[in-house]
Amino acid sequence: MRKNNKISYRKIRLPFKVKYPVLAMGPHTKNTLCFARGEFAYISAIHSSLDNPEDLFSFEKEAKALLKQGPEIIAYDLHPEYQSSKYALSLAGRYKLVAVQHHHAHIASCMAENGLKNQKVIGVAFDGTGLGEDARIWGAEFLLCDYRGYLRAAHLKEISLLGAEKAILEPWRLAGLWLYGIYKDAFLRLGIDFTRVLPVKKWAILKKLYLSGFDFPLASSMGRFFDAIACIVLAATEARFEAELAIKLEQIAASWHRESPPYAFKITNVKGSYIVDPAYLLRQIISDLKAREPQEEIAYKFHLSVAQMVLKVCIILRKKYGINKVVLSGGVFQNKLLCTMACVLLQEKDFLVFSHKELSCNDSSLSLGQAMVANLRS
Repeated sequence: MRKNNKISYRKIRLPFKVKYPVLAMGPHTKNTLCFARGEFAYISAIHSSLDNPEDLFSFEKEAKALLKQGPEIIAYDLHPEYQSSKYALSLAGRYKLVAVQHHHAHIASCMAENGLKNQKVIGVAFDGTGLGEDARIWGAEFLLCDYRGYLRAAHLKEISLLGAEKAILEPWRLAGLWLYGIYKDAFLRLGIDFTRVLPVKKWAILKKLYLSGFDFPLASSMGRFFDAIACIVLAATEARFEAELAIKLEQIAASWHRESPPYAFKITNVKGSYIVDPAYLLRQIISDLKAREPQEEIAYKFHLSVAQMVLKVCIILRKKYGINKVVLSGGVFQNKLLCTMACVLLQEKDFLVFSHKELSCNDSSLSLGQAMVANLRS
């Protein structure tokens, strides 16, 4: 690959030769581009958000430079409103275009980084949001996949994303909806600190819209679920940046140094796909909050419960499909406590576990996965 003195790339050795040169456009935030040819992939620096004009300018400059390297395939995210996807689609007719589902790309990136050839794995992709092939928001996914394709085998129960993007910085919206789904209006009288700080008037308006059938997107996001639990446990309502409250929840959970049992949850089989329903888990958290149990213990038990979710679903899928390799990816696994718990539990049950080492598990590694998927699909 020709060098450009003004642009630097991270070089990754691939587990097999790429048959056709691929340029992957990456996601919308934490964007990177990836050019793959032969035995290597070259990943650009991170563009924080393509909503930012400076980042978008830098992205387009690097894309033009990489197009001069002679890719035959352009890979991009399914989401049509991502600036990276729009740029890819503008190249239609000149290159072969391959759309890659967000969470499939997450797992493929981790597989490539760990030197895995094309083989079936259980991919656990936990993040904030990514568009699914059903046009819903995914983010707590268990995929049976290789580089070529995937089956969505299990996921967290979906919930309406009240206010769409606003729910990221106002996670009280989803916290309120999870509690409303269990207790209806009685949740306002639970006597926990969260209900005392909840913006009641705003909640009343959102509830009215929700009950009227307003078209809020459905989401199975683990990132948004962590935000909601953090709101309830910490009695907080807003975040200054994405996952701020979830980060605080991890910090206090990590300070708990005694053994505590996980909360229970339900896994149901719906038409061959498994749905994880955390309603009972939430009831137990509310019970602990009402009993004034330490926040640190509640936060710890919640993290352990999510790690148990990973383990129990993977055991079900191993028994059903005979797959023993588990690949963990997605921004939620930046939570070191959760990632460590999940890895330990899986390894204790003789799973082979793979996680990111060199690259981040967040969206910055997504372009590598897009390139790997697009190569084999072609």
